[in-house]
Amino acid sequence: MEDTVGAPGREHPGRRRVIPTRDELASWRSFLRAHAGITKLLESELEIEQDLSLAAYDVLVQLSEVPGHQLRMTELAEAVLLSRSGVTRLVDRLEKVGLVTRAKVAADGRGVTARLTDAGYERLRIAATTHLRGIRRHFADRLDADDLADLERITRKLIP
Repeated sequence: MEDTVGAPGREHPGRRRVIPTRDELASWRSFLRAHAGITKLLESELEIEQDLSLAAYDVLVQLSEVPGHQLRMTELAEAVLLSRSGVTRLVDRLEKVGLVTRAKVAADGRGVTARLTDAGYERLRIAATTHLRGIRRHFADRLDADDLADLERITRKLIP
């Protein structure tokens, strides 16, 4: 199997490898396992202690951090990394329990915003104790200051 691209040649000078090396794949898999494992723990703690999914928590956080505590549904979907239909279903559930409200955008008849309610803000404030404690326990406490600085530097390079 050809694992490089570029001009042909027996020693492949000037060619770039397309298939990750064994070490690159090991790093990738380690990154994925760490992310998935920590996310699963944080999700479980929020569900058990707060009866709130990690995605719902993320919606509340995203809305709490913007002026007016509201975003267009398309912006919210991008912020929480869900499909538009996925964020619509999630906002439906949050609206039913009074944590968010929806409104039409005045200047755009088709646009809809989601806005954090006072009850949603209070729910977020309470749930944050569980979530932030989990981040401390499952992530920050396992790394020293140099590890955290290196990880931030490295992961910033990966952000598209």
